Amino acid sequence: MKVHTYEKGFLAVGGVLLVACLFALLYASVAHGIRLPGRVATIDPARVYQTPPFDKPGLRQVGPREYVAVMVGQAWAFNPAEIRVPRGSTVTFRATSIDVLHGMNVEGTRVNLMLIPGQIGESTQRFDEPGEFLIICHEYCGIGHHTMAGKVIVE
Repeated sequence: MKVHTYEKGFLAVGGVLLVACLFALLYASVAHGIRLPGRVATIDPARVYQTPPFDKPGLRQVGPREYVAVMVGQAWAFNPAEIRVPRGSTVTFRATSIDVLHGMNVEGTRVNLMLIPGQIGESTQRFDEPGEFLIICHEYCGIGHHTMAGKVIVE
């Protein structure tokens, strides 16, 4: 008899935890606007460097303290490898890959993109504190994966 009571208790605790996690997920996505970065557009991976804006990767100012960082992931580097922005800037990272699946994580921020050949990913981050933020590839992309890095320098 006690075995059934314990089982019912564990099932109840499990159900409460599932409902609590679902509530936390809904609260984060609705109240705080947290969502997964999605695919913005598609691109022919064989023609990335001939297709604007990826024909000229780099940082572009689009407004006061607003920038777009156009980046390309390729074995085993980010192009450009370094981005410099003034403190208080908002940077929209727009990136893709030309060869294999790569990841792009800007350490210490919420920028975390999958760079998929044929797809353009986008994520926006405000940089209020000066410093260097490492950009790493978080998807194994081959023998030189450990060398694939870059940085955002906030001045």
